[in-house]
Amino acid sequence: MRKTFCFGGRRVARKMSERAPMVDGCVFCEIVRGAPASTTALLYSDDKVVAFRDINPSAFRHYLVIPIDHIPTVNSLRKTKDDHQLVSHMVKVGKDFLNQDAPNSEEHRFGFHQPPFNSIDHLHLHCLALPFIPR
Repeated sequence: MRKTFCFGGRRVARKMSERAPMVDGCVFCEIVRGAPASTTALLYSDDKVVAFRDINPSAFRHYLVIPIDHIPTVNSLRKTKDDHQLVSHMVKVGKDFLNQDAPNSEEHRFGFHQPPFNSIDHLHLHCLALPFIPR
């Protein structure tokens, strides 16, 4: 039995701490743009999100699902229908991808880091198929 656990206006932004379609200097915005300096291969993309492998995986499979628009952190999410639909879509993309790529994994984990424990100021959902990788 598979177990799933969750933990966890458009304008141009001047700082990475603001919501915006894209922010200069944000490594995840560069990945979304497909910037030449980015060597990250997109595994999934649609009009709302992209997904790719974590560069420092913590589990058998470890992917990140990020919104195309720059949303700094989970604390930047609003109690709106749009943000609820975005997060629900992020989780669905992560679940679908793990079910396809790691069908024999017994457990999946999904979660966001909350500041100050996030390493990049661009909302990203960690999608992991266990087991964890020992460190």
